[in-house]
Amino acid sequence: MLNNVTTLEGYTLHSLDGDIGRVKEFYFDDRHWTIRYLVADTGNWLPGRQVLISPHAMGSVMSQKHSIAVDLTKKQIEESPSLDRDMPVSRQFEGSYYGYYGYPIYWGGPYVWGAYPYIVHGREEGRGLVPGAKTWDSHLRSTLAVSTYNIHAIDGSIGHVSDFVIDDETWAIRYLIVDTRNWWPGKKVLVAARWIERVSWDESKVFINLSRAAIKQAPEYTAASLFTRDYETRLHGHYNRQGYWVDEPVA
Repeated sequence: MLNNVTTLEGYTLHSLDGDIGRVKEFYFDDRHWTIRYLVADTGNWLPGRQVLISPHAMGSVMSQKHSIAVDLTKKQIEESPSLDRDMPVSRQFEGSYYGYYGYPIYWGGPYVWGAYPYIVHGREEGRGLVPGAKTWDSHLRSTLAVSTYNIHAIDGSIGHVSDFVIDDETWAIRYLIVDTRNWWPGKKVLVAARWIERVSWDESKVFINLSRAAIKQAPEYTAASLFTRDYETRLHGHYNRQGYWVDEPVA
């Protein structure tokens, strides 16, 4: 199911033995545009810490209850490697984090999830690195920080990122929601993460290989829009692009 990041922000997080807080933001990598961690606002429970929850531990997103299930106990989370609230997520921390939980590392193989093309839920100790595979350095980005980035088509600016659309089964970022008010007032459009050509992190700019004219004629996105396969098919058909659902592995 597809969800907006701003919709998920504030959702209650239910662990195996009680609530642990609410969704604050997400960290994603800049190679696969996939969510690597949910950042929890734990209130006064674990003050001064960034509490990160991997998609390996995330269960169902329950829209009606505004909550997300977390397959961990409060004790497991409390005793997990600690990261100060103002510190970046380093590879050293990630190694300790994944080792503690026994998750397969996502940076140690050819697929989105390392040795696997899809998420493996639960512990998979000893199966985190594909023999002979090269590891890659992930640069994690915050959905809150990138939500202000400018979007540039091949022939000029079209607006800025106002939100992200996440697939809560694969935790891939499927689309960026672009607010075009400074270029074409009153309209928002979707740009697939696959269509991003490059990102200038220093300049806070995202570049896509689409023209302004094509974007202007694209199916409009509104708050009432439903993320149906029919809508996605029309969107991809407008740009003559293949949908991610055609060639993406299914668990």
